[in-house]
Amino acid sequence: MFHLSHYMYMKNKFIVLAVLLGISLASKAQEFQAKVTVISNRIPSTVDKKVFTTLQTQLTNLLNNRKWSGETFKQTEKIECSFLLNLESIIETNVYKASLTVQAARPVYNAAYQAALVNFMDADVIFKYIEYQPVEFNESRVQGSDALASNLTAIFAYYAYTILGLDSDSFQPKGGDVFFQKAQNIINNAPEGKGISGWRVFDGLRNRYFLIENLINSRYNIVHDVIYSYYRSGLDKMYDAETEARANILQSLIQLQAFNKDNPNTMIVQFFMQSKSAELIGIFKKGMPQEKSKAIEILSLLDIANTSRYKEELR
Repeated sequence: MFHLSHYMYMKNKFIVLAVLLGISLASKAQEFQAKVTVISNRIPSTVDKKVFTTLQTQLTNLLNNRKWSGETFKQTEKIECSFLLNLESIIETNVYKASLTVQAARPVYNAAYQAALVNFMDADVIFKYIEYQPVEFNESRVQGSDALASNLTAIFAYYAYTILGLDSDSFQPKGGDVFFQKAQNIINNAPEGKGISGWRVFDGLRNRYFLIENLINSRYNIVHDVIYSYYRSGLDKMYDAETEARANILQSLIQLQAFNKDNPNTMIVQFFMQSKSAELIGIFKKGMPQEKSKAIEILSLLDIANTSRYKEELR
């Protein structure tokens, strides 16, 4: 995938080196520059912790070496992301209960700043793993031959496609549709088995099912406009046209609140606002008094947990 803004981030020295060495980066680079961390502190010492180092390496290879799209990503276009798999307990031999924290960011044009796309903790992770078992994902066989073994790769693939979709949405209106549909395919064919949850409508209100439902629901199309205008018409313009960019960001938040009022308690609003408070305070601190007032009003409705912070720092 060719993102103009990503391209502009190419470092001159890197380009020169690539040319001198005759490296064809586009033919080799996949979509992600992912870091996977597996934390096993809560797992008894009777289990060989080397197993989890192997798992960490295999999951890293899955994300960074698999081709997730038909597009070509240049080295500097790779999406930076992290997956923190925190093992909480052993359900039975080789079967683990865990949480997964997923973070992803995209660069802001003409800045060294990376703006958050995803910052989400999924508490519904259960999987089976035996050291050196294949850690692969086949979208034609999401359930695989062992539901518990396949559940982990299905979850990682689901978030990989979701990240790709959100990244694409931030550069082109509804640019992420094809990736959200791939995530929906995983939902439709998700592994089923004892203890597996997070894939179905009755597994809670903040789960994998509802996130993608919100992103592919045609009644919620305004959300994609908000994503695009926030990043592309807002953050990417902060360097060249700060006043216009700030106005565009405020307008995107006004649109999001109008959607939130008509569709209360949707997961996507909370998901979008997650960990944006510091970023938004930085944006509106330099705004005119009326902009600050409007920002406080809207943000207090969209991000209730940080209301007092907005009022204190934007007054």
